[in-house]
Amino acid sequence: MSMGEKEYRVTSPLLGTVIAVHAAVGSAVTAGKDLIVIESMKMEHPVSAEVDGAVSLVHVAVGDTVEEGQLLLTITPGVVAPAAQRIDNTPVAERQDLLRYQKRRNLTTDAARPEAMAKRHSRGQRSARENISDLVDEGSFQEFGSFAIAAQRQRRTLEDLIANTPGDGLVGGIATINSHPCAVVSYDYTVLAGTQGLLNHIKKDRLFALIAELRLPVILFAEGGGGRPGDTDSPGVTGLHTMAFALFGQLSGLVPMIGITSGYCFAGNAALLGCCDVIIATENSNIGMAGPAMIEGGGLGKVAATDIGPIEVQTKNGVVDIRVADEAAAVAAAKKYFNYFVQPRTAAQPGNDAALRDVVPEQRTRIYDVRQAIEAVADGGQFLELRSAFGVGIVTALLRIEGFAVGLIANNPAHLGGAIDSDAADKASRFVQLCDAHDLPIVSFCDTPGFMVGPEAEETAQVRHFSRMFVTAGSITVPWLTVVLRKGYGLGAQAMAGGSFHATSFTVSWPTGEFGGMGLEGAVRLGFKKELDAIADPVERKALEDKLIASAYERGSALNMASHMEIDEVIDPADTRMRIAGMLRSYPPTPQRTGKKRPMIDTW
Repeated sequence: MSMGEKEYRVTSPLLGTVIAVHAAVGSAVTAGKDLIVIESMKMEHPVSAEVDGAVSLVHVAVGDTVEEGQLLLTITPGVVAPAAQRIDNTPVAERQDLLRYQKRRNLTTDAARPEAMAKRHSRGQRSARENISDLVDEGSFQEFGSFAIAAQRQRRTLEDLIANTPGDGLVGGIATINSHPCAVVSYDYTVLAGTQGLLNHIKKDRLFALIAELRLPVILFAEGGGGRPGDTDSPGVTGLHTMAFALFGQLSGLVPMIGITSGYCFAGNAALLGCCDVIIATENSNIGMAGPAMIEGGGLGKVAATDIGPIEVQTKNGVVDIRVADEAAAVAAAKKYFNYFVQPRTAAQPGNDAALRDVVPEQRTRIYDVRQAIEAVADGGQFLELRSAFGVGIVTALLRIEGFAVGLIANNPAHLGGAIDSDAADKASRFVQLCDAHDLPIVSFCDTPGFMVGPEAEETAQVRHFSRMFVTAGSITVPWLTVVLRKGYGLGAQAMAGGSFHATSFTVSWPTGEFGGMGLEGAVRLGFKKELDAIADPVERKALEDKLIASAYERGSALNMASHMEIDEVIDPADTRMRIAGMLRSYPPTPQRTGKKRPMIDTW
């Protein structure tokens, strides 16, 4: 476009065909008004005036092919009379594409399926979207694949699929929890009983790949069954080439993985749940690698869904880490767990230092509740115990000490006197892997007479299970701080100290500490058997035995151990928090990693 002496020249901006002319000789035009439309490469390019005036000449007509720079029309500049300026009061219609989008968007919401929601709520459960809304920061959820529907177009109408299979039974995306980025993936049991369809597998694959790329902690709500036989739109046969399980398994050790389940969780859903670092399950949960249909199909009879993997079974056997009342409590527990792994240090809160002095009874053979020690050492008295009903000889918990997030293992003297059996060894070893993978320091409260002994113990493959504690501890890089509360005997005590009292960042003891290569009574009776057997008088024999045991206790006392530098220090129990936090402050910040530290975290 250019200005002559008395006229304004409008030229073509590109090669194309004129498909509309909105100007005639003598007509008034205003700046910005479209005058000619040119089509090029199937796209329409409007040409407008840049001045007010009147059209003096039109040089093209509809159908003409024009070159770039070719003259299209000329305008005589001038003020357009007010009468020529048309004021258009016609209401602007909403765009049809936005209306179509909004209508479809509304069909993906819970409100679009009131009957399904009412049925869900009647069972005391929440929808997938309600759970996600409770979990993540308000307004932070960015969904992926919300318009997916079940791959059943060959057997159902599109309208039916849109109305009844939103998201193909899976809701997923990225969000934040307490301002920390995360990913959320939730099966939707109200859609085809939470089965795994073609499109929701594709959605999972996309999300799992994104989680790996961005290293996002992931929260999985697993509920429903496995593969869906009713999908008709796939050319495949079995679907065994789906990548979801491989991709999800590869996340183990890379990012924190939190699994939540409520209701029925079978087959594929259970497989994904079992990959998670932690499993949080509600009281109404039933978890199993096969549901009733698969069991009956395998010729194993008819079984009620409620008889498969009920919560009592799955907590006692160690599958479930945290047992809660309902989905609201599950979400609360997930947030608490999540916080330990995304915030390695927060503002310190007080513990109960003075209470630590009275945890261990003065009578050395009296049991006590080690959880009282954990509560007293924890900031605000708050800790999150994992697998409380399994491997009860060792307590595993997450907590903070003067703001530092730590994982804590503690012998439970109320069970087998604190002896370590196969289940406790497995529980502790797996927990140490979890902490190391995500850079949580480990605190060990040792009070054990050693590993469990006897023929029955060996039937549990204890040699392998117990030794797992040594090889696991030998593979970690996080600080390990050992505090001996009372008993520190034999291989069990060494296992609680990462393999050796000198293998850890420090090994300290309370004044109640007592040590030996094995239980002192047994050591005296074995080591001095010849001398004791030589005394015929039982009273005299008992007096010598008591004297030898007392001498052994004195030799194995905490203060004597410290005097020989077999432990680093004896401390006032009230100083425990201070000593742990002081050591943790001495470590440099954990460097940012771009990949995994460990290949994976054992699912068991």
